[in-house]
Amino acid sequence: MREKIDKRIPKYHQLIQPTFNALQDLGGSGSNDEILNHIINALNLPDDVVDYPHLGSTSLTELAYRAYWARTYLSKCGVITNSARSVWSVTPEYAKETEVDPKLIVKTVYEMRTKKPGVKDEKTNITNDKPEDDGIEEPAEVQPWRTRLAEILHSMNPYGFERLAQRILRECGFSQVEVTKKSGDGGIDGTGKLKINGIFSFNVAFQCKRYNGPVGASAIRDFRGSLTTDIEKGVLITTGTFTKAARDEASNPGKQQIDLIDGEELISKIAEYGIGVKEVKTYEVDEEFFSMI
Repeated sequence: MREKIDKRIPKYHQLIQPTFNALQDLGGSGSNDEILNHIINALNLPDDVVDYPHLGSTSLTELAYRAYWARTYLSKCGVITNSARSVWSVTPEYAKETEVDPKLIVKTVYEMRTKKPGVKDEKTNITNDKPEDDGIEEPAEVQPWRTRLAEILHSMNPYGFERLAQRILRECGFSQVEVTKKSGDGGIDGTGKLKINGIFSFNVAFQCKRYNGPVGASAIRDFRGSLTTDIEKGVLITTGTFTKAARDEASNPGKQQIDLIDGEELISKIAEYGIGVKEVKTYEVDEEFFSMI
């Protein structure tokens, strides 16, 4: 029996036009987070709707899941395209358009799958919460290997998880990355330096939270309060998600900015740098690597 989902969450087909609007308003291109934030603001969605978790996932919200599907449908119809760095952009054919037809897009994708042109609209099941019920392949962002990796990360030894974060930050260009092992460290799990363009250096502190669910605004405030005067940037890494309130707190213009890496972005970074995963036809997780790190 399928779990009941909050009916206030827009269905995937209801996010097709807002996704297109977001990209146009963002100048024709945008990242997943930029698109999702634009949708949230445009539709004026309440925090509890934004934070509602996707069934069976510790690192993905239901809204983000449906937004993945909206982008997938737009992409399959040639309305938008995705770069190697996961930046979405409107294709030249639609650059001057202001509207798309969600029903036509769903119908077109259905015809692609069934190879039955001219199928009646009602057969496309446009009211479904889950388009994969029609047999359409899951978007790359929500394929099973990501779910399995999320489970592994959440169950890792806490010190192993900190060392993994250390490795990821090094891959991202940080140097002198050290994991803090002493007790009473004020919530700081490690420090490092980030040099921009080989000139500007920043002292950075990071904190790791293996959460099975959302990290709230209070965790952001606590982490910010632990930063000493010599720390210029803070990075909070979690296996879970950040609530809308947490993201608002982290980017509060009147306070020290905190950069956030949620479970989905963490998984993407691990895959990008080939840390414990390898790509064949899809990604395969080396479970022994994460148990031994």
